[in-house]
Amino acid sequence: MKDILAQGFADMGIVPPVGAVDKLCRYAQLLLEQNQVMNLTAITQPEAVARLHFLDSAALLTWPGGGAGWLKNKRVVDVGTGAGFPGMVLKILEPSISLTLVDSLGKRVVWLENICKALSLDGVRCIHGRAEELALEPEFRDRFDVSTSRAVAAFPSLCELCLPYVKPGGVFLAMKSVESSSEVEGGRESVKRLGGKLLEPWDYAIPGGGVTHRLVGVHKVSPTPKGFPRSWGKIKKAAL
Repeated sequence: MKDILAQGFADMGIVPPVGAVDKLCRYAQLLLEQNQVMNLTAITQPEAVARLHFLDSAALLTWPGGGAGWLKNKRVVDVGTGAGFPGMVLKILEPSISLTLVDSLGKRVVWLENICKALSLDGVRCIHGRAEELALEPEFRDRFDVSTSRAVAAFPSLCELCLPYVKPGGVFLAMKSVESSSEVEGGRESVKRLGGKLLEPWDYAIPGGGVTHRLVGVHKVSPTPKGFPRSWGKIKKAAL
């Protein structure tokens, strides 16, 4: 795994901090151990974890819309983080960020807290709650420089869940497949009503994986209007 990560980062132009690759390897070990008793990932081969979780998450650091070192000192919220992707990988590779991980499953949140301790990661909050409810609270609303999500949901729904966290001038980054063009196009009205502006999607290849993914950015231009996000039931029933 170390060799895959080292070569992958080199191919991506990423210079990891001292000890970061070792932390990622330890993270992978703990992930795969816990996965035997808790459903954290369908990817169970260490080489695939390195490429499809770690290198995939790391691609956000190289997003051309942000520029070199663009995540340094940013406040980042990872909505529906699951096993910690992409947020935990970003924190390990860019320790200066202030990271908030949000997930609706309490067991996952407890596990993530333990992972932060095991990896000696400071500046990480692990929050148990529903994304659409937390985004209504003043502590979280319009507060973050960056919101990310790798959650499996249609783009319009993700925008309503994630964009309210972002302060004006910040950005929401949705990790999607290259087959997402129609759903992204269908989310234009949602983006506009939530105070955002859709940016040009960026396709990137995962080094050594033979896989291409897409990062869809939304620039937050104004505060999200009151009343959004709606309840999850309403979000699922009808997009904006």
